[in-house]
Amino acid sequence: MKLPDNVYNALKWICIILLPAVKLFLPTVMQAWGIRPDLIPPITTTIEAVALFIGTLIGISQIGYAQSKIPENTKIKD
Repeated sequence: MKLPDNVYNALKWICIILLPAVKLFLPTVMQAWGIRPDLIPPITTTIEAVALFIGTLIGISQIGYAQSKIPENTKIKD
């Protein structure tokens, strides 16, 4: 699976910048406002799971891209 460059870059930004920032920001704001503290662990776990899923897609795409750059005569045949 090879993602188009613009999709790859967007997902990478979301995974590396946006989701970690939201993971820290949201529970802090919820705690400051006294909004249901029992929701903080499930929310942060969900954000981590989404980041892991996107990171996996990015990794699969990187492998596909790297394999597409290997010359055909050097690839290992099954």
